[in-house]
Amino acid sequence: MSVLLYALALIGTLGILITFHELGHFVLARWFGVKVLRFSVGFGTSLWKHVGRDGCEYVIAAFPLGGYVKMLDEREGDVPESELAMAFNRKSPWTRIAIALGGPVANLLLAVVVYWVVLVTGVSGFVPFIDTVAADSPAGVAGIVGRQEVIAVDGKDTFTWQAVTMALAGRLGDTGDIEFTVKGIQDDRSRDYRIRVEAWQKGADEPDLLGSLGLKPLWPPMVGSVVPGSAAARDGVLEGDLVVAVDGDAISSWTDWVERIEQSADTRIELDVLRDGRHVILAVTPGSRANDAGQTLGFLGVGPVYREMRHGPIEALPLAVGEMVDKTVLTLDIIKKMFMGLVSTKNLSGPITIAKLAGDTARTGLEPFLSFLALLSVSLGVINLFPIPVLDGGHILFYLIEIGLGRPLSERVQIWGLQIGVFLVASIMVLAFYNDLTRLF
Repeated sequence: MSVLLYALALIGTLGILITFHELGHFVLARWFGVKVLRFSVGFGTSLWKHVGRDGCEYVIAAFPLGGYVKMLDEREGDVPESELAMAFNRKSPWTRIAIALGGPVANLLLAVVVYWVVLVTGVSGFVPFIDTVAADSPAGVAGIVGRQEVIAVDGKDTFTWQAVTMALAGRLGDTGDIEFTVKGIQDDRSRDYRIRVEAWQKGADEPDLLGSLGLKPLWPPMVGSVVPGSAAARDGVLEGDLVVAVDGDAISSWTDWVERIEQSADTRIELDVLRDGRHVILAVTPGSRANDAGQTLGFLGVGPVYREMRHGPIEALPLAVGEMVDKTVLTLDIIKKMFMGLVSTKNLSGPITIAKLAGDTARTGLEPFLSFLALLSVSLGVINLFPIPVLDGGHILFYLIEIGLGRPLSERVQIWGLQIGVFLVASIMVLAFYNDLTRLF
């Protein structure tokens, strides 16, 4: 069942991304009066085919790792005299550039739409609380101590741990200061620290963004929610209570707290909680329920501090655009650092890793899957703009040279360029597949 889920997640994810990409080319081609002969999602044997009233053949093919829009072109066959004006090669270089840009732009616009949906429906995740900080670590040397919340990294608000890791990902390979803004778990005063790094995690196959700085995440025993009508609600437990001890035994994490509750089914226990800076003693009696294995476990009816934020439709639009721009800059920065040797090429991922991540995020929930889809859409849009023949950016490069020379490049030069492009893209794909298999086995 897991294999089927991952396969379906891969097909669904790539299907959405490829369809929007090719739709960008298709819409602009039609807009500029170019006749489209075929719109294909996937390569190889046709699984489904439909010929529209306009004569265009719409196809879903068996191999989902790509797609194409085939346009009327004299270089690919005879064109009737009556249709010459609709041939792609007869259009100006600027028009051809616009059509080539359609695919990548469509992917970036898709990312904006998806981020907008996520921001409107709600962004959620665990609050970035720090448990401990190693004294001799970069964070420890900077003066950061445990039991604090990270509220910003390099000036960017960090709403959840995911936001922290995304902000840190952009600093991989850097030398300089990473600015952390933190505050106490029950303290509103913020403090700024500068963590000094030197070629941070340079070339690391699997970068340890938090551990390498000396930071250990904490899921504190703080009550984030109370189920109405539960034992916790009955016995006076409130949202925001920080559990310090149970029956005199110190509690340091949410895991410790859950274990004590599960061991105390229908048993009265004494809680020491910190509420508004004061210690409050509560006598509570957890209820009981059976787990899947038939064991009876204590149940209090509280949830951890799990943060969620929603934005209005108008407010979310500029935020969604900003999110797309941030992810575009991050993607370009990581690619640049790969070429410089600051980030390992083992971070390149192929379809196997994409399938796993798509399946894992789909299992977790709609929001994580949509966020992954948007990030992948940005990556696809950015990579396709690279000036490598075969990719959209390579075609744009040829058309720009044509504008500069006043004539197209010779057919022989274009073929050489395409051969080089195929070799480069194939090499990258082989490396990505190798990385996938290395992670898998």
